[in-house]
Amino acid sequence: QVQLVESGGGLVQAGGSLRLSCAASGRTFSSYTMGWFRQAPGKEREFVAAVSWSGSSTIYADSVKGRFTISRDNAKNTVYLQMNSLKSEDTGVYYCAASRSNFGKLERIYDYWGQGTQVTVSS
Repeated sequence: QVQLVESGGGLVQAGGSLRLSCAASGRTFSSYTMGWFRQAPGKEREFVAAVSWSGSSTIYADSVKGRFTISRDNAKNTVYLQMNSLKSEDTGVYYCAASRSNFGKLERIYDYWGQGTQVTVSS
């Protein structure tokens, strides 16, 4: 079992930056693919970014490519999402997720989810 706790959300002006963190419990963190998803008001939850267990592979949604960076520190059981050049359309609840055995964008491959952290970008 893995427990995930997100932090770092808040209110920021368009063009600004935020860094989200997701702290994971458990000794097997380094074996999991980690992902970030988000859900805007009235919309479906969508994929944002994912990083492989070693950190050597990353994938991004087209909407955030070049602006967001996902990374992980296995010694600290933490995954990060650095968000730059934020836009109003980046507003939403951001969720951290862990996959035991797959690497990808689909929600169904992720086994564990955090409670989410709110990001609000004002224009």
